[in-house]
Amino acid sequence: MPEGEVKLLGLWPSPFVIRARIALNLKSVDYEFVEEKFGTKSELLLRSNPVHKKIPVLIHDNQPICESLVIVQYIDQVWTSGPSILPSDPYDRAIARFWAAYIDDKWWPSMVGLGKGLGQDAEATMIDEARRGLELLEEAFIKCSKGKAFFGGERIGYLDIALGAFLGWLGAKEKMADVKLLDEEKTPHLAQWAQRFKSDPAVKGLIPETDRLIEFAKMVQAWLKAKAAAPPTQ
Repeated sequence: MPEGEVKLLGLWPSPFVIRARIALNLKSVDYEFVEEKFGTKSELLLRSNPVHKKIPVLIHDNQPICESLVIVQYIDQVWTSGPSILPSDPYDRAIARFWAAYIDDKWWPSMVGLGKGLGQDAEATMIDEARRGLELLEEAFIKCSKGKAFFGGERIGYLDIALGAFLGWLGAKEKMADVKLLDEEKTPHLAQWAQRFKSDPAVKGLIPETDRLIEFAKMVQAWLKAKAAAPPTQ
């Protein structure tokens, strides 16, 4: 087992932080979760991630690693005694990375504005894009899982973590926009996968409850509105 203290800098609602926490749990790594305060950036965070100045940051043996998917890959490569997270086959690994990038670059951005009162037409467009994205991910699940329980096969893997960390926010966005996106008729495999994922011992307790996330979203919106209205500092 690799030596050195392990810390994770983050905020409880962040799906990107949740990714790292799931990976650490899968590998049975003891770590300290250092909760950042919303609206501020600690000196440790700024020192550890001077380029992007954002969470999550994994600090292993005083060395910082940034960006959630990079952190997941690092955890998989360093703690080799636990179950593998990335597929062993090079092609399967490439496909998992492709879909993880799709989730971050295309699918999640289509979800961000839902429930924010951006207008009926804009919301309808976002809902349509989010649904199309989930249908594509349904197809990806069928191909990647090869009939097994998870994208990664019999157990949670890289792509499961990449998408599953967003399940809390997916539920919150559905409630905020009064819409059903993870449809058991249109995406039955993903709907069943989501329940299995959330019930896994490595995930339990990490996916925040819907109402708690909605309250957090309201707080963020109020904070942004107040910040926009505040006079510029000299």
